[in-house]
Amino acid sequence: MKKFLVVLLVVLLLPVFAGAFTVTMVTDTGGLGDQSFNDGTWDGVQLAVKEFDITGKVIQSYEQADYIPNLSKAAEESDVVIAVGFMMQDALQTVAPQFPETKFIGIDFNSEAAGLPNVKTYTYKENECAFLAGFLSAAMSKTGKLGFIGGIPVPAVVKFQIGYEAGAKMYNYMHGTNVEVIIGYTQTFTDSQKGKSLTEAQYSQNADIVFAAAGLCGLGTFEAAKSKGEGYFAVGVDVDQDHLAPGRILTSATKGLAVSSFLGVADAYEGYFEAGHEELGLIENGVGLSEMKFTKDLIPYYVMVELNGLKAMAIDGEFVVPASEEELEEFLK
Repeated sequence: MKKFLVVLLVVLLLPVFAGAFTVTMVTDTGGLGDQSFNDGTWDGVQLAVKEFDITGKVIQSYEQADYIPNLSKAAEESDVVIAVGFMMQDALQTVAPQFPETKFIGIDFNSEAAGLPNVKTYTYKENECAFLAGFLSAAMSKTGKLGFIGGIPVPAVVKFQIGYEAGAKMYNYMHGTNVEVIIGYTQTFTDSQKGKSLTEAQYSQNADIVFAAAGLCGLGTFEAAKSKGEGYFAVGVDVDQDHLAPGRILTSATKGLAVSSFLGVADAYEGYFEAGHEELGLIENGVGLSEMKFTKDLIPYYVMVELNGLKAMAIDGEFVVPASEEELEEFLK
């Protein structure tokens, strides 16, 4: 009997001696403080830390050469590692097989990274939330010209661009207008000054609403919108960024970053982790628009009715929002 009690006590105390359950997020080069992709993912980690009383850490990446050493360091000391951003996919595929007991979560990784038994990846239908933002922007434009600024043209950013163009084209189709979209890329996610300069250039080309899907570059877009003032707007990305320039950000095209990171950690902690890939769109409530609490009063009622109707139609499968140049061409036909 005494021996049984000793064994039972050892089993009960084993988790304590083994150390706390630890999750470490490795940022992309945008880092924490981007008010966008990294911060949104970290919000989900913090929620899991609070919910399950676990340990949460973050490792900042300052250049792409940091990805492999950062992921390796995280894996050595963590139960779960979250890798943020498409640019880290190759690094994760290199590191994950070396740490088979560690669970890896890839945020914005395509399904090619999901073939490993300890890797779960999430992507989003950015084209769907961008479609709604494009329709709304076209409805609110006074000049008939919109701007789109991407960072590096990785798949997620290109889907934002295509969806935004498609939304504007849908508005044209429904209202007989000819709203155009000016496209530009900063080729970086970290230079807010480039974002501001490119936004000012698009404003000078008569665009009055500019959507920035460019990480930290988007902060420069918001600065440009604030400087231009009344009649000019920006569109935020990834998370609700409306508060960063109240009244000057028309809406934000949002992704369920916090939901993905929280659920991934929760599944690993509770023993339900399954390797594979999930893509989240409107039907899963994985993408959408912000509440627009600073701008909703500016939007005509009929526009909101049409916007909600299009969202419902997309969810019901009455039309498919394009995600590539080829699909956009077919959509326009």
